[in-house]
Order: sequence, then C-alpha cells, then structure tokens
Amino acid sequence: MAASELYTKFARVWIPDPEEVWKSAELLKDYKPGDKVLLLHLEDGRDLEYRLDPKTKELPHLRNPDILVGENDLTALSYLHEPAVLHNLRVRFIDSKLIYTYCGIVLVAINPYEQLPIYGEDIINAYSGQNMGDMDPHIFAVAEEAYKQMARDERNQSIIVSGESGAGKTVSAKYAMRYFATVSGSASEANVEEKVLASNPIMESIGNAKTTRNDNSSRFGKYIEIGFDKRHRIIGANMRTYLLEKSRVVFQAEEERNYHIFYQLCASAKLPEFKMLRLGDANNFHYTKQGGSPVIEGVDDAKEMAQTRQACTLLGISESYQMGIFRILAGILHLGNVGFMSRDSDSCTIPPKHEPLSIFCDLMAVDFEEMCHWLCHRKLATAAETYIKPISKLQATNARDALAKHIYAKLFNWIVDHVNQVLHSAVKQHSFIGVLDIYGFETFEINSFEQFCINYANEKLQQQFNMHVFKLEQEEYMKEQIPWTLIDFYDNQPCINLIESKLGILDLLDEECKMPKGTDDTWAQKLYNTHLNKCALFEKPRLSNKAFIIQHFADKVEYQCEGFLEKNKDTVFEEQIKVLKSSKFKMLPELFQDDEKAISPSSATSSGRTLLTRTPAKPTKGRPGQAAKEHKKTVGHQFRNSLHLLMETLNATTPHYVRCIKPNDFKFPFTFDEKRAVQQLRACGVLETIRISAAGFPSRWTYQEFFSRYRVLMKQKDVLSERKQTCKNVLEKLIEDKDKYQFGKTKIFFRAGQVAYLEKLRADKLRAACIRIQKTIRGWLLRKKFLRMRKAAITVQRYVRGHQARCYAKFLRRTKAATIIQKYWRMYVIRQRYKIWRTATIVLQSYLRGYLARNRYRKILREHKAVIIQKWVRGWLARTYYKRSMHAIIYLQCCFRRMMAKRELKKLKIEARSVERYKKLHIGMENKIMQLQRKVDEQNKDYKCLMEKLTNLEGIYNSETEKLRSDLERLQLSEEEAKIATGRVLSLQEEIAKLRKDLEQTQCEKKSIEECADRYKQETEQLVSNLKEENTLLKQEKEALNHLIVEQAKEMTETMEKKLIEETKQLELDLNDERLRYQNLLNEFSRLEERYDDLKEEMTLMVNVPKPGHRRTDSTHSSNESEYTFSSEIAETEDIPSRTEEPSEKKVPLDMSLFLKLQKRVTELEQEKQVMQDELDRKEEQVLRSKAKEEERPQIRGAELEYESLKRQELESENKKLKNELNELRKALSEKSAPEVTAPGAPAYRVLMEQLTSVSEELDVRKEEVLILRSQLVSQKEAIQPKNTMTDSTILLEDVQKMKDKGEIAQAYIGLKETNRLLESQLQSQKRSHENEAEALRGEIQSLKEENNRQQQLLAQNLQLPPEARIEASLQHEITRLTNENLDLMEQLEKQDKTVRKLKKQLKVFAKKIGELEVGQMENISPGQIIDEPIRPVNIPRKEKDFQGMLEYKKEDEQKLVKNLILELKPRGVAVNLIPGLPAYILFMCVRHADYLNDDQKVRSLLTSTINSIKKVLKKRGDDFETVSFWLSNTCRFLHCLKQYSGEEGFMKHNTSRQNEHCLTNFDLAEYRQVLSDLAIQIYQQLVRVLENILQPMIVSGMLEHETIQGVSGVKPTGLRKRTSSIADEGTYTLDSILRQLNSFHSVMCQHGMDPELIKQVVKQMFYIVGAVTLNNLLLRKDMCSWSKGMQIRYNVSQLEEWLRDKNLMNSGAKETLEPLIQAAQLLQVKKKTDDDAEAICSMCNALTTAQIVKVLNLYTPVNEFEERVSVSFIRTIQMRLRDRKDSPQLLMDAKHIFPVTFPFNPSSLALETIQIPASLGLGFISRV
Repeated sequence: MAASELYTKFARVWIPDPEEVWKSAELLKDYKPGDKVLLLHLEDGRDLEYRLDPKTKELPHLRNPDILVGENDLTALSYLHEPAVLHNLRVRFIDSKLIYTYCGIVLVAINPYEQLPIYGEDIINAYSGQNMGDMDPHIFAVAEEAYKQMARDERNQSIIVSGESGAGKTVSAKYAMRYFATVSGSASEANVEEKVLASNPIMESIGNAKTTRNDNSSRFGKYIEIGFDKRHRIIGANMRTYLLEKSRVVFQAEEERNYHIFYQLCASAKLPEFKMLRLGDANNFHYTKQGGSPVIEGVDDAKEMAQTRQACTLLGISESYQMGIFRILAGILHLGNVGFMSRDSDSCTIPPKHEPLSIFCDLMAVDFEEMCHWLCHRKLATAAETYIKPISKLQATNARDALAKHIYAKLFNWIVDHVNQVLHSAVKQHSFIGVLDIYGFETFEINSFEQFCINYANEKLQQQFNMHVFKLEQEEYMKEQIPWTLIDFYDNQPCINLIESKLGILDLLDEECKMPKGTDDTWAQKLYNTHLNKCALFEKPRLSNKAFIIQHFADKVEYQCEGFLEKNKDTVFEEQIKVLKSSKFKMLPELFQDDEKAISPSSATSSGRTLLTRTPAKPTKGRPGQAAKEHKKTVGHQFRNSLHLLMETLNATTPHYVRCIKPNDFKFPFTFDEKRAVQQLRACGVLETIRISAAGFPSRWTYQEFFSRYRVLMKQKDVLSERKQTCKNVLEKLIEDKDKYQFGKTKIFFRAGQVAYLEKLRADKLRAACIRIQKTIRGWLLRKKFLRMRKAAITVQRYVRGHQARCYAKFLRRTKAATIIQKYWRMYVIRQRYKIWRTATIVLQSYLRGYLARNRYRKILREHKAVIIQKWVRGWLARTYYKRSMHAIIYLQCCFRRMMAKRELKKLKIEARSVERYKKLHIGMENKIMQLQRKVDEQNKDYKCLMEKLTNLEGIYNSETEKLRSDLERLQLSEEEAKIATGRVLSLQEEIAKLRKDLEQTQCEKKSIEECADRYKQETEQLVSNLKEENTLLKQEKEALNHLIVEQAKEMTETMEKKLIEETKQLELDLNDERLRYQNLLNEFSRLEERYDDLKEEMTLMVNVPKPGHRRTDSTHSSNESEYTFSSEIAETEDIPSRTEEPSEKKVPLDMSLFLKLQKRVTELEQEKQVMQDELDRKEEQVLRSKAKEEERPQIRGAELEYESLKRQELESENKKLKNELNELRKALSEKSAPEVTAPGAPAYRVLMEQLTSVSEELDVRKEEVLILRSQLVSQKEAIQPKNTMTDSTILLEDVQKMKDKGEIAQAYIGLKETNRLLESQLQSQKRSHENEAEALRGEIQSLKEENNRQQQLLAQNLQLPPEARIEASLQHEITRLTNENLDLMEQLEKQDKTVRKLKKQLKVFAKKIGELEVGQMENISPGQIIDEPIRPVNIPRKEKDFQGMLEYKKEDEQKLVKNLILELKPRGVAVNLIPGLPAYILFMCVRHADYLNDDQKVRSLLTSTINSIKKVLKKRGDDFETVSFWLSNTCRFLHCLKQYSGEEGFMKHNTSRQNEHCLTNFDLAEYRQVLSDLAIQIYQQLVRVLENILQPMIVSGMLEHETIQGVSGVKPTGLRKRTSSIADEGTYTLDSILRQLNSFHSVMCQHGMDPELIKQVVKQMFYIVGAVTLNNLLLRKDMCSWSKGMQIRYNVSQLEEWLRDKNLMNSGAKETLEPLIQAAQLLQVKKKTDDDAEAICSMCNALTTAQIVKVLNLYTPVNEFEERVSVSFIRTIQMRLRDRKDSPQLLMDAKHIFPVTFPFNPSSLALETIQIPASLGLGFISRV
C-alpha cells in the first residue's frame, strides 16, 4: 500500500511547531497526489492550511493509533519518527507517571525530580529472574538482563549510563549497583556489596557539586567494575575515574557550588574534633562563596558529613586518615583565602604573619617562610644557570589556584586508589559487570576545554553505540535468514578523526603546549590553517578569531580557545610541590608519591597492600624510568589514553545502554519541556536508534502472535494447520508490496507503518463486524422489543378492553343503583324534609297557636278582668247613677205618677164609667199574658244558669277568699316579722355604720397593704423572673453539661471500645509479629546452621586426613534445665553423662541481671550439692560402721529394728510434710501468680511448675515404696516370731520366765533405754526443726509485710503517673517480682530436690539393711520353723502398672532404629500403605519405654538422635515437597503425642482412660516439646519455600499471561524486547497447571495425615503467594492492565475459589489473601470517568494501598480502540479522595512474607497398644512391651 493512501479524511498527522516542537492535527479531506495544501484541523479547534514543501513534497508524519500510544518500547510504534517518540515519552511521563521507556536496546530514563517508591527491595525481588520484556521498563530490568547474560553467556557486561548534568545518571548507576549487591550477595563475610554501595557517598561528596542544572551533579566520569566469582556472587569492585573538573575547586559560576565535601566540613566545623581545622561558615572562604549559593534546599550538610564519615569507616579508612583528609581539604580552603599585594607590575608579596597562609602551613605541617617565598617566586632553569624570578600578583594567584587544584586532584586520586584497594578481592575474579557513569553531550553559551573533552568522549561512545545497534540489527536479520540490505546510518568517525588523529585538534593542542611562547591565539590560528575549509565538520565563527565550531553528532558546538592551553598543561610549580613533599604531616607526601609507593591507610605497613590489576586513575603508557615525568603529560593526552582503554573494555563486554533525559531546566517534578527533551534525544542517540530501526524492519512479530492478532482478517479457508504458511497467504493478500515485509525463520519483519496499516485494516474489519453485529443485534433487539411491545400492547388492550367493559357494566349497574338510590334518597330526603318542615310547622303552629292562644287568653283574661272591673265600676257607677237617677226618677215618677195618676184617675174614673173600654182592654191582655208566661220561663232558665254560675263564682270566691285570707294571715305574720326585722335593721344599721367605719379604716389599711403587696409582688415577680431566667440558664447549662457528659461518656465509651479493639488488634498483631519474628529467627538460625554444616563439610573435604583424638561435640539436653538454655545442635555421641550447655542462638536471651543472678544461684547450688555429697558420703560411712557394729552386737538387733521402724515413721512424716509443703507452695504460686506469670513470656514459671509436679509424683512413688518396705518388715517380723502366739497371761509369764532364765531382761532394758535415747534425740531434733521452721515463717511473714508495704508504695507512685507510664511501671515491677519469685521458687525446688535425693539414699540404705536383717534372721530361725513358715524373698517392686503400648530396643540399636525409621525411610511407601504418622507413634512408644525404665540418658539420646536425623533428611532432600510434608506431619504428630501423654490436665481432656494410663511417669519433656515445636516451624518454613519454588514459575503464566477465556484479549504489537506470549505452548503453564499442582500438594498433605488446621495454614500461604506474585507482576506490567485482563483474572480467581470450596477450605482464610488481587481486577473493569465512579473505587478498593490504586490507573492501557484511557483528572480525583487514608507507601506486596504458623493441639484417638509394626520398616530388633 502506498504511503499517500493513508492520508485520508480524519487521519491524524504531526506538523512542526516552534513552541511545542510538534503539534497534532487531523485531515479534513483526503490527500490526492499533486495537492500542494493540506486542510488540517488542530486540536485547539483552529483550521489550518498546511503547505507542502514544493521541492521535497514530503508529507507530514502520520500519528500512531491511540492503541499504540504509551507503549513500553518505542520500537513497538508503527510509525517510527521523532514526533511519535516524543509524544510516547510525554504520555508515559506526564499521564502515566512512568519514567522508564525502552527504545530497542536503550533504556530511556526521564528524571522525575521527585522521590518515587519504585526502588525498594520488593521491586528488586520482583524483577529478579524475570525476562527483560516481561516487566515494565526499569533500571532493575537492565541490571537483571546484564546479570543474567553474565551468568548465562559467561561474558562480561557493561551498563553505560549517559545524559546531561541533572538527568539522573548518578542515581541510575547507584540503583544498578544496588541491584547487583542485593541480588547476588557476596561470597565472603566482608560484605563487599555494602562496601560497593558505601563508596557512593564518598565519591559523591568529593566528586559531585551543585550546578545550575543539578543539585548533585557528577563532575567526573567513573567506570565501576563489579567483580563476581564462579557462583556469580560479588567478590570485589574496581573504579576508574575520568576528567575530574579541577577548575571547580577554585572557581564557581553564579548559583553554583564547589564540591560537597567543603560545605560539609564548614557545616561540621563546631564538632570538637574539627576545632583544629579552624573552619567557619562557607561564606568566609573564597573557594566556597563565589557562586553565592552555599546551601542546597532540603540538604543538611552536617548530616551528609556524618554519612560520609560513616562510609569512610565502613571502607576501612581509620579516624587518623579521615582527619588527615579533612586537614588537607581545610588547608585548601585556607589556601584560597591567601591574598597577595603588588610591589610592582612584576612582583608581589604576602603580608607578614598572614593568617590564612599561617593556618594552611600549620595544617600542612610545612614551613611558613618557605611556602610564602615560593608562592611569590618561581625557579627558572636554563642550559647555563638557574635563577629565581618574582611573579606578578595575577601569576601568583593563578599559581595558588593551580596548587589548590593539584592538591585536590591528588587527594581525589588517593581516595579512589584506597577505595579500589578496599574493594579489591584476593579471590580470583571470574567475570564482571561494569557501570559507566559518564557525562553526556554538553553545550553551553561558553564552552571550554572540559566541554571539548566531554563531547569527545561522547563521540567515541556514540560510535560504539551505533556500531552495536547496527550489529544487533544485522545479527537479528541473519538469525532470521532474511535478505540483508545495508542500512545507511550516521558514522561519526570523521569527527573523531578531526579530534584525535594526527594533526588533529588534540595533537595541535599538545604541540602548542610544548612551544615556549605558545598561546591560545596561536593555537587557534593553527587550527584555522589546518582544518578550515578542509574538513566539513570544522568551522570558524564569523565574529571571532578565538573560537572554533565542531559539527558533532548531536549538534554544532562553538568552543572558546581561551584557557585551552593552560587547562591542558595543568601547570604546577615544582618548588611548591617540593615544599609540600617536605611536610611533617605523614599523609601529605603520600599524595605526591608514585602509586607503587603509596601507603595504604587501612594497614600500618606498605607491605600489606595488594596491587590492582587495573589502574585506578589515569593510565599511562610510559616506561618505568619515566615515572617522574608523568606530570608533564598533558591532560588531553592522558584523557585520550584512558578513553581508548575504556573503549577497549566496553568493546570486550556486552553493553547495555541507559540514556537519562532531563525533562526541564527548572527541576519541576513531572514537567515535560518538549524542546529540551528533543535536544537530548537527538544528542543521546535515541533518535538514531529509531532511525536505524525505521530504515530496516522495525516491527517484528512471531507467526503465532501475528496469527492471534490478525485472525480477524483471515477467512476460514485461509486458516491452515501451519501458521507460517497461513500468515504468508494472508499477507500476500493484505499487502501488495512485498518489499514492505519479510518472512524470517520465526518472525515476520515489517517496514515502518505497515503495522499501523494492518491495525487500520483490523480496526476497520472489527468496526465493520461491530457495525454488522450492532445492526443485527439492534435489529434483533428492536424486533424482540417490537414483539414484546406488540404482545404487551395486545395484552394491555385485552386487559384494558375487559377493564373498560367491566367498568361500563359496573357503570350501568352503578347508574341503575344510583337512580334507585337517588329515587329513594330523594324520597327520603323530601320525606325527611317534609317531616322536618311538618314538624317545624306543627311546632311553629303549636308555639304560634299557643302564643296566640296565650295572647288571646291574656287578652280575654285582661278583657274579662277589664270587663269585671268595668262591670264592677260600671255597676258601681251605674248603681250610683241609678241610685241617683232612681232617686230622681222615682221622685220624678212619683211626681209624674202622682200627676198622671191623678190624671188617670180622672180618666179612669171617667172610663170606668164606660163599659166598652173594658172590653178593649181585655182582648190585648191575653196575648200579653202568654208572652209574659214565655218570658217568665226563659227568665227562669236564665236564672238557673245564673244561679249555677253564681254557685261556681261563689265557690271560686270562697276559695279565693280563703286564699286571700291565708295570704292576709301570712302578710300579717310578715308584717310582724317586718316589724321585728325593722328593729333588727336599725340595730344592723348601727352595726353597719360601725362596720362602715371599720371598713373604711380597713380599706385604708388594705390599700396600704395592697400597695405593699403590689410592690412585694412586683419585686417577687421580678425576683421570680430572674430566678426563672437563672433557673432556665442553669437548666440549659445542666442539660448542656448532661448532654456533654453523655456525649463524653459515649465518646469515652466508644473511644475505650475502639481503643480496646485497637489494642486487641494491636496485641494480636504484636503477637503475630513476635511469632513471625521468632520464626524468622528460627529460619535464620537454620540457615546459619546449614551454612555451618556446609563450612564444616568444606573443611572436612579440605583436610585429607582427619585428625584422631577428641572431637568436640555440642552438649546434650538436661530435662531439668530451662528451655532457653537448650540448643538444637545436639551431638550424636553422648559419652559424658552430664554437660553444661550453652545458650542457643535461636532463643531470645534472658535479661542480663537475671542471667547473672541465676548464674550466681547455680554456683551456690553446686557448692551446696558438693556439701550434700560430702555429707552423704559421711552418712554412708556411718551406716557402714553401724553395720559393722551390728554384726559385732547381734544382741541389740531388736533395738535396731525399733530404730528402723522409727526411722521409717520419720521418713513417712517427712514425706507427708514435703507433700504438704509442695501443695502449699503450688497453691501459693497459683494464688499469687498474675496472668502474666502463666503467660508464654514466663517459661521459668512453667518449667518450675512442671518440675514441682514431677517432684510430687516422685514423692508419691517413694511413699509407696516406704509402705511396701513397712509391709515387708511386718511380714518378716511375723515370720521370726513363733507361729502359735498366745495372748493369755500364763504364756506371757512363761516367756518372762524364759527371758529371766536366759538373761534377756537386761538386754531388753538396755535396748529400751537406747530406744528412749534415740526417741529423745529425735524429739530434740524435731523441736529444733520446728523452731527453725517457726523462725523461717516469722521471717517470711516479715518479708511479706515489707513486700506489702513496698507494693503499696509502688501503687501510690503508680497512681501519680500517667496511664502509659503507669502500665509500663507496673509491667516492669511485675516482671521484677515474677523474676524474684521464680528465683525463690527455683531455690525451694533445689532444696526439695536435695531432700528427695537424701530420701532416696536413705531408702537405699534401709533396703540394704533390711536385706541383711533378713539374712541374720534366717540364721537365727530353727529348721522346724523354716519348714512350718517359709519366708518370702525381700524385693522392692514398683507399683504395678499396665505397660502395653511401649516398644523396647537396646541402647546399641538406637542408630539402627534412627537409620531405618528416619534416614532411609521413603515417605511414599509409608504414606500409601501404612497409617499416617506411624514413625511418630513408633518413636513415642520407644520414648515411653525409656521413661518407664527411668533411663534419662536413653530418653535424651533417642530424642537428640531423632531431631538431628530429621534435620539431616531435610537437608539432604529439602527440595522434595513430599519428604518435607511427610516429616512436618510426623514431627507435629510426635509433638502432639508428647503433649497428649504428658500427664498435664490441659492435654488429657480428650483422652480415654486407657490413654491416660499410658502417660509418661518419670520425665517432663516440656523443653523437648519446645525444641520439636521449633523444628516443626523450621520444617514448615522449608515447606513454604519448596512450594513457593514450585509455584513461582507457574503463577505469572497461569494467572496473567495465559488466556483462560480464549479470544477475550488480543496481543498488542511489541517492540524489540519481546514479552512472553500468552498463547499456550507446550511448555507454557496454565491455570489448570496451578490447580493440578494445588491438588497434588493437598493430596500429599492429606496422605501424610497432616493436621487439618496446618493444611489450612499451608493453603492460605500458597494462595497468598499466588495473589502477591500476580498482583506484583500486574503492577509492573503495563500490558497487563486492561479490561479484558481484569476479566481473565476474575475468572482465574473464581476457579481458585471453586477449588477451595471443593476441598472444604473456604474458612482457611485463603480467599481473604486474594482480596487485593480481586480488587485490582475489579478496578480494571469498573467505569473510570465520573466522581461517582471515583467514590465507588475508593470504597471498593480497601485492600489496596493508594500507591497501588494510582499505579493501576496509570498503567491502564486499552487493548482495542474501543476502550478509553483513564484521564489524568480522574486519577487526581482518586488521589484527593485517598489522601487521608493511612496505608503503607510500599507499592508491591511482600511475596516472601510467611504467615506465623501455629500448631493447635490435635490429640489422636488411636490406641498405642493396637499399633502394629510392619516388617517392611526393618525394625525387627524392637519388641512390643
């Protein structure tokens, strides 16, 4: 594919930029051939028209795909050019915080100007043994590669570190040497690696200085050869230095310093030993104040001085020589302050008694006048004469400076010489690794002779580098058998010839130096005449005749000629040197002697020095006779010779290159200046490496990797069984131009850009596949969604319609019901309303009608009453009127009637006189009568009615009358009462008047009282309000205080609980740490033990004939000694019964005061033992004499028998008393002992208690023996007496008579008398002993009182102390008290032991006497008596016991037993065919038998042989897991048996009664249990190392590299340093390999019967190793930090968890050890964008440290283009959230960490008597008992 075809739309390119050097842009349209302008879109949003060069028509550089950005190896980039390299370095440095990057064979190191945690010992261990391409780039990877090639190829190696000042060359070289020192170790005990590292502080102090670019700039070059022996261990080193910058001693530029050592001296001037140097502040000296910057920020020169002195001491420079060095350095400072006064233009003088010169002369021990003279004069020698010439002030100053530089240079060489001598080894050097720390290419505004030499050296090194790169490329092509085409690369040989060839710059310079009147100007003219216009690399500046320009490989450099000749000559006046050589200061003349005559400061004589094979300083080629003229050789000549020697050395080695880059000139951390970086990349050859690689085939793939990566570009029919042919067929289709690739033997080689093209095709294919998959998936998803929605819609419709129908029906029902309800409701409402209205109406009507009726009634009543009143009034008026009218009428009538009557009478008289008139009158009268009759009837009726009414009215009237009468009476009574009341009222009125007066008075008083009350009330209210306010405030305060108290109590409770939990955790951690420390000490002890054995074997091999005679053996073990005095180095031969034993190295030593007290007590006990032995001997002699007397006087045998009986009783009483005392002592101890006494930290108490128990058991045994003796004596007495004994008085009288006859009464009397004397003496002795005991008890009571007072005083003192000090004081007091108690108890124990031994001796004596007594009695008994009563033989048997479950062997068969059972036993046969732990059971049964025999020597010998034999087996077959597991299981079982059958109650809980009968009876083997426990710990640690060695090669491959889920992760393009392939080959380990190995381990441990708890601990340790190694490799491998790899790890971890579940080991704690790895895998898979993601990560990753989280995020690399990188801002957010987390700054986990092991007691249910010994073990010589 043509390159122009890649310039399509959206393609990204690099364009030049004056500020950023290169700027990224994107094409806006496709490029077509012939286009002169490219339309670009910049990253800042601007559009740009980029014009192509019309001449070259070069297109801009293409940018690599994002997936390739940030690669570990720059050669892995598809496009290899300057912008790609610069961008890749910038991304790694700024975004990922990675300072190391490979560029082919070069390691590019960028100085971070910040301390990074990537150089610890854990990192060294992680890189040790790894392939260079498998891990992330690191200086340790380069060092490991050099070390591995040295060991593998048997070829010397070199590491060339170069770079600008301040780029970090010295630090890189230092870390490389540290790596060698850590990985290899030293072959001798002299710690050569420490001395190699110790040389760095010395060389830095005398050779490093602060410059404007670096605070610790090396001002010299050095090449350190680190020597190794055949086992590749450091044996020594050698250092060569190049071109020390001597001018810095006398001159420093602005903001620069002199060498560090001067400022360190000035900072330490106040030290007492430096008073004589008369130093002061650095600003007081001319040589240290010129730069104006005497202090480096963050550096303490005084501390640095202490480190320098410490390093000098470590290198063997004595204090006297150190002070000598400091005197010379101080003299140089004082010499710089020497001033000159001009007498005239040609002469000068020094003031008399000039103080600086006087101090200089005093320090140098030279004559003041002589030095003063030769500082102002010089000697000139001509052919005829010699004369002295004064010199000018300027010349004198230059001569002074030249002398100071010369002295410093000589001192520098002397120190280098001494360092070399110290680092030199007498052992022959097999190979070496050289570390070259040399200055990089330098160009300043003013470049002088030093820059010229530096750049000359870099030209030589660059030539060697180019040739090596070219050679490697050629070798690679030839190895892969591809056509080799010559690559055009820059050859700087012309530049080298310009400098060093004949008539070159150096030759002309040396020639001009030889000229008497040679100057810099004349030398410049010679250069112009010789090289100008003749050499293309040499130029002359336009504006200067005193400078020249050389075109170096990196850049053009202009050199100023001024000072070249002077610096090249390095002239020092010989007279001044002679004055110094005549110094009385012994060290000073040594500096100016030849190297062969120099005296070593580390030895008193010169004869002890060994010459080095290489010259330490500047080498020469002169003859021996020309040694005196060495100083006349020019500096340039010496430098050229040493440079040639260096190149010869480098060419003879395999070089490794480290190029240090300075990212900015301001020393800002992680700040990248593109301009400065590009300059250095061009100068250091990195871009040249890129150019050489790009010119050939930079991209290289193995066929398998290519197939795995680009399988997506192949069709199924293209895939063949042979990968090579498949790749060929595919490439022919993909890339038409066959020149773009080549097929090698194992790899495919691609031209630059082809991998990017393939990646583009792969990405397009994946993108198309993704689009197709997305299309199909989206269609399927949408179809599924549509169908699901359609089905859901139908379902919803069905349910909705049904719901609607049901709702409509319900609506209809509800409507009908509502209508009915409405009807009835309305009816009800209306009816109710009607009822209400009706009721209301009726009520209203009733009320209204009642109201109207009442009104009408009242009206009628009123009217009736008014009518009645009217009636009566009117009646009265009418009657009155009537009466008057009647009276008037009657009077008138009378008058009228009289008048009428008179007239009528007249008429009548007239009519009477007429008849007719009478008739007329009669006719009208009848009618009138009838009417009147009716009228009368009606009136009668009315009358009756009126009468009735009248009757009623009368009744009413009567009732009313009665009522009125009663009312009247009542009123009369009331009137009387009123009268009475009136009187009373008057009296009351008087009283009221009085009361009114009183009331008025009272009211006045009340007003005054009320006013007072108001005032009081107001005051009271005010007071109450105030009190209420105060009460409120107090309540608030009280509530606040209560709340505060509650909170404080709560906080204190929580704090105490937290503190308690923390203290508990801390105690657990401390316990684990202590246990781990103890087990580490055991591990170290076993290592030293093995080393001792190795050395002993080597010594045995070195000595041909072994010397006969005594062979020293280690002491054996005494069962009564403390566990801290037992040594596991127990000898196999035990000729001496008891030996004194030295403390073991593996035990923690006791306190020294306690040790001395114990030692004193042991001495006293030995003396008491001797006294008791003498007394015992004396008692035995007395017994023998008494036996002789007994034989002489048989007549007193009866008394002797009584005496023996009394002694027996005395022994019984003594035994009882001892038993009681022991019980009381034990009780007192158990009561007095604090928890700390019985803690593991008080072994002496435990031993004491065990020994007390054993003594108690021994006393019980002795008591039983005494009882047996007593029974035997009684039986013997019965046998001696007559058989038929009578009790009546006659027989007794007969016996008395017989005694009288025989004269036996006197003898009996004498016997009784003696017996009484004995009893009296015994009573006296018991009385005295009782008094002594009472006195002892009183003394003990007094001591207890004193102790009580002292305890109270201590308690009072402790209460005044703070809690921490109180605890510490109480602990200290408790320790002291327990120590004293232990000593006292030990003293009491010793006394009890002496008593027991005494009783044993007495019992033996009594047994002998009884035996003799029996013999005597037998002689006195008649034969008849013997026949009648046979006498049994006297024996003293032990208590009858069940002796089953024991094995008996002979003493001489012990070695055979150990050999067959331990040394030659094959674990596999035992584990498969026999019961687990059979050897342990057999050994224990043998120990039981020895215990039964009470043979301590046999027990000791057997246990010692067992322990040593197990150690021998493990030493011989210690790398076999099966063997180590077998003996770990048996050792634990043996330990459990010793515990189970020890007789201690704590271990007998689970025993059967039969097993309890098998307990040990005579010996306490607690100390041997401790030894076996230590041995088990050592075996466990060895087991862990074995399984670690087995698992280590599998872990990374199986857990990280192998694709357990195929196709998840793809292989990314790799560079020159190939990574280990993740494709499973035949030799590649997979996860199944790890699981199979775990199954193997588990099955072996189960077959061997290992304790389940111990198996859990082993599994936990295995899983920790797997997790730690995997996580460490993940943190050091950028290519492994991806999403797909996280998923692979999660799957692998789940498989491991499944294995745990299958084995029922989930509660072993193994899963928790994988938590950091699980969280790291989760971190790779979670989203990493938003703040919520950051919060989730911080809460999720609690098992990872902050450094690990940030490291994983920085290393996260997408494998495909579809993944996104982690932004820098997100990482900053994570760091901000985790800044308060307090965790370890350590990056890697400690993969070598071993958890402290414990051996929980696991009793066996197996009965010992049932164990059968198979014949296959070859143990026929032992028998069951």
